[in-house]
Amino acid sequence: MVGERPISSTRRSLERVLASPRPSLLRSRWTLAAAVAVVALCGYFGWRHFYGADAGTAAPGAANSAQAPTPIPVTIAQAKTADFPVYLNGLGAVEPYQTVLIRSRVDGQVVKIAFKQGQMVKEGDVLVQIDPRPYQATLDQAIAKKTQDEASLKDAQLDLVRYAALAKEDSIALMKFNTQQATVDELTAQIKGDQASIDNAQTQVDYTTIRAPLTGKTGFRLVDAGNIVHAVDTTGIVTIVQLQPISIVFTAPEDDVPQINKALAAGVAPVTALSSDGLRTLSQGHLSVVNAAIDPTSGAIGMKATFENADGALWPGLSVSTRLLVDTLKQVVVVPDGAVERGPNGLYAFVVGGDNKVETHAITVGEEGDGQSVVLTGLTAGENVVTAGQYRLIQGSVVQPNAAGSATPPATAAPSAPEKAP
Repeated sequence: MVGERPISSTRRSLERVLASPRPSLLRSRWTLAAAVAVVALCGYFGWRHFYGADAGTAAPGAANSAQAPTPIPVTIAQAKTADFPVYLNGLGAVEPYQTVLIRSRVDGQVVKIAFKQGQMVKEGDVLVQIDPRPYQATLDQAIAKKTQDEASLKDAQLDLVRYAALAKEDSIALMKFNTQQATVDELTAQIKGDQASIDNAQTQVDYTTIRAPLTGKTGFRLVDAGNIVHAVDTTGIVTIVQLQPISIVFTAPEDDVPQINKALAAGVAPVTALSSDGLRTLSQGHLSVVNAAIDPTSGAIGMKATFENADGALWPGLSVSTRLLVDTLKQVVVVPDGAVERGPNGLYAFVVGGDNKVETHAITVGEEGDGQSVVLTGLTAGENVVTAGQYRLIQGSVVQPNAAGSATPPATAAPSAPEKAP
């Protein structure tokens, strides 16, 4: 018992100390609160020093202007009234206006080739010479035969004249005179036959000299000098293609046939030939032929256009894009394609008003082409429409318009980053 008292006394003393507030802890809490208050006051007076004066001297409407929306930079264009050409676009291939396979019309040996491969030749130029001697001999025989028959006819005619005089005097029988008349008629007919033989032989001789039937470009030579050619050969000697003028064969959907026929009936229907990517104009021509029937497998109508091709830009086998002018709409409202927007309720456009606020106008569009669209309803000429920057716009948005093609105004440029202090 004596040993337990000091322990109990010590425990009770410790509990009283813990239960009572500690003066050192209270003092530290008050010190922290005072420090926070001082920092807050310093921050407030510092803000007043740097910004309070500006805020107090600002114009009365500054607060309202700071809250106004920032204008959205957009590109605009004006709806205009103009004539709008209607084109049918298609794909085609260049073909020679005419193609001729040069073949021999007589048998014989080729003694001369008078052209070079790939050469431009004119109509009537000599291309090939075939040995003419056998045919010239036949011609000479026909001429000689005719000369012989002409001499016989002359003699028979003299006899006929004498027989006619004797027949009048009854010195010879009338039968003798009639026989002589028949002889003269026979020789006359024989001379006509001789002339026909001469003409035929002359034709064969002429065939030994092969000439260009048209002006064009020769291809690869298929026969060399020294070879024997025959009239029945199918391979030919050379091919000539006419390049000036030249043709383009192209197609269009069957639904466009009425427009095409109307354009062709109205007069010359212009056709433009472009490179296959549609970026370069190659030549200008006109529609010359529309096929008589629509292809049932493709549902397309075939057409042929003619081009002068003076500069040789078109070449047989070249793939091209075509544009056929089928109509011209007179004085319609036209806007750039970029102004036409598509929404859940159809087509619309943003129109910029005089206060630089935009309104949405529901529109209907007709023909399109060359980056322009014909607006049938919803817009009038002179209205400014937004062509770029629409993604940020809603009904009533304030915009900063910038005409298409002009430089961006300085107000719309992004502010430069502040320079760092050294």
